[in-house]
Amino acid sequence: MNFYPQERIALFIDGANLYSAARGLNFDIDYKRLLELFRSKGTLLRAFYYTALLEDQEYSPLRPLIDWLDYNGYSVVTKPAKEFTDAAGRRRVKGNMDIELAIDALEIADKIDHVVLFSGDGDFRRLVDAIQRKGKRVTVVSTIRSSPPMIADELRRQADQFVDLESLRGVIGRNQDGRHQQVAAAPVEDDDEYYDDEDEDDLDQPARA
Repeated sequence: MNFYPQERIALFIDGANLYSAARGLNFDIDYKRLLELFRSKGTLLRAFYYTALLEDQEYSPLRPLIDWLDYNGYSVVTKPAKEFTDAAGRRRVKGNMDIELAIDALEIADKIDHVVLFSGDGDFRRLVDAIQRKGKRVTVVSTIRSSPPMIADELRRQADQFVDLESLRGVIGRNQDGRHQQVAAAPVEDDDEYYDDEDEDDLDQPARA
């Protein structure tokens, strides 16, 4: 990764998208080590984490992770997700956080030098372009090594630097057996749930924080 020590850095993590990318590569994210990595690259001003939470759910499997992030250096942005049943009778969850992430990134852009976006969503191409036109550098972290690839080609082309999540496995990841890791986002499976990546964001489901 190409960073300069004098740079002011902000991280923007699309939680559902990062979870899906890591799941596709068969490892979990250690968010403590992720923060430490980018603190070593420059002056880390903010680390934002975006996720939607199901409404009217007494306990969310996301809650332990959200609480840990809140207390350990992350700015967590949430909003209620909408749950509904489609015409085929499949349960769907709609919880897109693109607008919240884009607004926050544009608001802070004048105070930083380098944005690191953890997402492969092609809808962020225009956001990346807008930040670059302010004279800032943008690194996108996602993967082309999952099947299918998580990074949209137009977003990869627009970024100043693309970092494949696979290349960070040894630095910010752990195996899904839970060893050598303090914080993880692991899936909670539900065979009755159906998530559509085209229109609805997957809700990342951490087992613990």
